[in-house]
Amino acid sequence: MQDAKRLLEQFLGGGQSGGGAGDFLRGAGGGALAGGLAAILLGTKTGRRLGGDALKLGGMAAVGALAYKAWRDWQAGKVPAQAAEPARESTPLLPAPAGTPFNPVNETGQQRLARHLLRAMIAAAKSDGHVDPQEQARIFGEMDRLSLSAEDKAFVMDELRAKLDIEAVAEAASSPEEAAEIYAASLLAIDVDNAAERGYLAMLAARLKLDDALVAHLQENVAAASTNAPATA
Repeated sequence: MQDAKRLLEQFLGGGQSGGGAGDFLRGAGGGALAGGLAAILLGTKTGRRLGGDALKLGGMAAVGALAYKAWRDWQAGKVPAQAAEPARESTPLLPAPAGTPFNPVNETGQQRLARHLLRAMIAAAKSDGHVDPQEQARIFGEMDRLSLSAEDKAFVMDELRAKLDIEAVAEAASSPEEAAEIYAASLLAIDVDNAAERGYLAMLAARLKLDDALVAHLQENVAAASTNAPATA
């Protein structure tokens, strides 16, 4: 059986993911998230590296915490710069409260959310069109070396091969809070460095019906929790 939550933890690193795939992906090539999705999907492109409290939380907890903080600051009427700068200095990034859409309390809800976040991240990584059939073949070859279950590998392969469908990514959100978390996960999967990626994120925010101020908070929080990792030759 596929364990989407564990797979997301391996992709993002930190938290409880430990060794295995996360350790391999740290050196798989290119800039990366602290444990990996960008490393294997982005190749030599620049990716994001989680740090600080987000890395300690890891996996779905990190995405949920980033989205929850942005949501809370947005509802409080803060402007993004005011919310983000103190977070860099001293305010710890705390897990989202259990039982909220950011942090489902039951296993079924957690697995469902993890699948939606994984799909969003893979779609974002494909948004500039660089994951062509040749790149897919390289990724699949590297995945064969990872300690992933057959179900997990099949899930990633199917998502990579699927046509980019921004509507499906957006329609997966069952609440405004989940929409914010899907957008945060998408931000983590790429470093926006070209028009295609910027256009994809703008369309995704519109499809998710996210307020512009909330989008700004999400962008600030992800930027505060991550740094750009250097690309390799």
